[in-house]
This record gives sequence, structure tokens and C-alpha cells, in this order.
Amino acid sequence: MQYLNYGAAVSEVEINLLTGQTTILQTDIIYDCGQSLNPAVDLGQIEGAFVQGIGFFMLEEYPTNSKGLVVAEGTWSYKIPTVDTVPKKFNVEILNSGHHKDRVLSSKASGEPPLKLAASVHCAIRAAIKEARHQLHSWGGLDESYSTFQLQVPATMPVVKELCGLENVQRFLQWTIGSKQLHSAGGTV
Repeated sequence: MQYLNYGAAVSEVEINLLTGQTTILQTDIIYDCGQSLNPAVDLGQIEGAFVQGIGFFMLEEYPTNSKGLVVAEGTWSYKIPTVDTVPKKFNVEILNSGHHKDRVLSSKASGEPPLKLAASVHCAIRAAIKEARHQLHSWGGLDESYSTFQLQVPATMPVVKELCGLENVQRFLQWTIGSKQLHSAGGTV
């Protein structure tokens, strides 16, 4: 039995440039469940899989040694999604695509496929970092070559901070102080 799952997600994030902390402000999901047998269960499955995906794309690091063995120190260093990780506004709409003879009671899986929709959070983080870097470039803090970057998975706080964090804020403050000193001296910027 083969069938395709369809879904789309859009996420909006906010990044703290000083710490690299990412807050998911809003996520909107549309997901095709075929003919849902129990919309409440499907809704929970979609939300749960999405939150698991947030863990994969933002939090869960798998440090390994040279032999490929995981060397995490257990649950103290292995971060999973928490209440603070879930989008502040989380909208899910279930589409019912109707009857299909090759699916069990015309239903579709709703447990695992929505995990991939959390890529929308990773894309939103990348867009926010890109905007922060563009803003810094406009202040004169970076050259054009700094605008290209690669955001790894997971996009953890230290990774995000490194890409648009404290050193960039320090450059901005230096630029701002220099600009104010120039204005007070009678020059223009």
C-alpha cells in the first residue's frame, strides 16, 4: 500500500543575539490526514511529531567519538524539547482528502511525517540570522563575505550565538558609540 502525505508549515522565530536563544513565536501547520478516524488523536500526533522535530532541528546533539559511539553524558547534557520550546502560538489545521480505496478506512499516517515539518523552524532561524547579519553589515560591522554561512542541524544556542551573537553586538556598540562621538563633534554619518 502506497500513498503520499501532504503538509505545510510556516514558523516565526525570535533570536536573542546575546545568548543565541531562539523563541518560536508562531507555527501554522496544514496537514492532510486522509479521512481522519479521530481528529483529536490526529491533532495530538501532528503536534507531538512537530515538537519532536523541533528537538531534532534545534536541541538534540549526538556527540560521538572516533569510533562513532555516542559519548553524551546522559540526560544532563542531552536536551529535549520542553514547555518553553513549543511555539507560543501553535495552529494546526487537518485536511480530509476523502475516500481512497488503497488506504485503511481512507486514513493516512499522522504520527511520524509531521516531524519533518519542523524544518520550518530551522529555516526561520536561518532567515533571522541572515537578517541580523545583513543589519550588522549595513552598520559597517562586516564585509560582504560574512553574509554567507551554513547553519548546521541542530541549530543549538551556541551555534546561533556564534553566527549572530555577542561579538556582532559588540561591533554594533562600537559603531554606535563611534557614530555618536562623530555627531557630537559636529560631523555627519
